[in-house]
Amino acid sequence: MNATSPVEAVVRDRLKSFVDPYLGITLEEAKAIREVRAGPDEVAVELALGFPCADYERELRPALQEHLAPALSGARWSLSLRAEIVPHAVQKTLKPLDGVKNIVAVASGKGGVGKSTTAANLALAWAAQGARVGLLDADIYGPSQPQMMGLGGQRPTSPDGRQLIPLSAYGVAVMSIGFMIDVEQPMAWRGPMVTQALTQLLGDTAWGALDYLVVDMPPGTGDIQLTLCQRVPVAGAVIVTTPQDIALLDARKGLKMFEKVAVPVLGVVENMSAHVCPACGHVEHVFGSGGGARMAAEYGVELLGELPLDLRIREDADGGRPTVVADPEGPRGLLYRQMARRAAARLAIRNKDYSRAFPKITVEST
Repeated sequence: MNATSPVEAVVRDRLKSFVDPYLGITLEEAKAIREVRAGPDEVAVELALGFPCADYERELRPALQEHLAPALSGARWSLSLRAEIVPHAVQKTLKPLDGVKNIVAVASGKGGVGKSTTAANLALAWAAQGARVGLLDADIYGPSQPQMMGLGGQRPTSPDGRQLIPLSAYGVAVMSIGFMIDVEQPMAWRGPMVTQALTQLLGDTAWGALDYLVVDMPPGTGDIQLTLCQRVPVAGAVIVTTPQDIALLDARKGLKMFEKVAVPVLGVVENMSAHVCPACGHVEHVFGSGGGARMAAEYGVELLGELPLDLRIREDADGGRPTVVADPEGPRGLLYRQMARRAAARLAIRNKDYSRAFPKITVEST
């Protein structure tokens, strides 16, 4: 057995105390340190994180460089990052969906706050960072994901007559009731029909192996939303609101609804946070300011992001190329990617699901 070199030991010890800005805990607490190798003039560090991190090195490396500098003593070093995304616990009365590691609900207490745009960009940001992602449009009365994801007019197929094959857009598997109906057809369905349709869409779609399935929930906190939360095995929820007091009142109801059904809230996204004039750069808080931060602090959850009120975000979504796809390296795309990384990191530190590790036991009479 090779002895650990003095440099390797010092670097590893230093690594243990580094607090990842998204996880909020040390690399040692996150069990993220996989290997440290020290040669004559170079140190190699290998980390495994519980969230998608394909483009994270450029942000993490400078912070790690500063933290490790006293241990490196001027030696060159390299960083290798990989994601190890695992299933997390769902409601105790439900069992996880086969093949889907984590279902994440995106919800709002009221309509018109940009929930669907946020859900689409969340799914796309996770996919862009290396995760296998699906998107279920659960807004039966106003399905918008077909247009947002550039899939309008297309229909899913069912080769075996039992399961639907989801459509694909920008590396994300997408399913919506909007694929089955005419775009102008009103959905005059009562609550039980809606929940039955959604549970069928969820269970009868051949999602394949997914790290995350993002569910774009219907707006509101009524019987439909509550029933869905009781039937769908959700690992975490994201609440979308605007800074406006009226929107925050309803967002609080959405958060309390998830608490009642034992679904952890990963955090709050404040949408339409501020408008920046493209001509002069003046910042205008059209719907007020700081509401999302106050709500997050009040309920002890993370403020996942403050997204701007920007004409281009609306144009991107209407044009079927959401901002993460249309402007991946721009400031708006960066905000969505950071929001998505915070949400995945919050989920990564929650309780893991161990039910899949145990074999299924069948008792038969002989």
